[in-house]
Amino acid sequence: MGEEISNAPVRKGFRSGYVALVGRPNAGKSTLLNRMVGEKIAAVSNKPQTTRHRIQGVITRPQGQIVLVDTPGVHQPGYLLNRRMMAAVHDALEGVDLVCLIRDASVPTGNGDRFVLDLVKRSDKPALLLLNKTDKIEDKRQLLPLIEWYSREHEWRGVVPLSARTGDQLEDLVKEFVENLPEGEPIFEEDELTDQPMRALVAEMVREKILHVTGEEIPYVTAVVTERYEEVSDELTRVYCAVYVERPSQKRIVIGKGGARLKEVGTEARRDIERLLGHKVYLELFVKVEEGWRDSPRALSEMGIEEQ
Repeated sequence: MGEEISNAPVRKGFRSGYVALVGRPNAGKSTLLNRMVGEKIAAVSNKPQTTRHRIQGVITRPQGQIVLVDTPGVHQPGYLLNRRMMAAVHDALEGVDLVCLIRDASVPTGNGDRFVLDLVKRSDKPALLLLNKTDKIEDKRQLLPLIEWYSREHEWRGVVPLSARTGDQLEDLVKEFVENLPEGEPIFEEDELTDQPMRALVAEMVREKILHVTGEEIPYVTAVVTERYEEVSDELTRVYCAVYVERPSQKRIVIGKGGARLKEVGTEARRDIERLLGHKVYLELFVKVEEGWRDSPRALSEMGIEEQ
């Protein structure tokens, strides 16, 4: 799922390229990616640092192809996990044609916003400013001071107020993307939606449900790895996922009383996976304790969170 191509015929006036989504945690990057691609390919929750590595989503239109690169939320790194996440952000900025600073326009400006802005400026790439979550703002005139401040700080190719949650202004955003990409042939096949293998997508869906079901109890300490993925037939796929935590007490929280919480996670995740695959899925989850996995190079690499 997501094999690049190089022999597609060049269409006159067709544009294609890579677009990085950069912003603070909870700015709405993954929500925007999923909404624009039309499928859930990135985990979404209200917990910071939900996205842990680069995920690419492909949008193909008659006038061009946009490869959206969703990056981890920009933050000050602590654990090795966080340092690798920030390395993924810097690496993404190196290889794209256009950078989009996505900002939650419904909250006041803070030091983290300046940090993200400086990151975008240092990239020295053409950039768009995306003011997200406008559905939370009743009086849109409140956006004007924000636009003025960002316009003084940097020269933007365009400013797009939008709502990733409702889809408002996303067609205008697609036009902005295409207009600011170079002419060139498609990078992916037209029916491709992501570069992520199905094993990774499944793991993302399970981890999202863990974040949703466990609430504030397990904010950052879980990771999910698809250990077996078996396409038994056109009607059935078997999936076996390991859920990693750092302590036995966290394992008990994830499993829940009598296994109820893990069963809820599995039920919700299976529904999403079946919706994506279009057929029945057998999903089995088991919880493993891996002490200090967030600072373990071996464990992070096994989980697909590679050193850049």
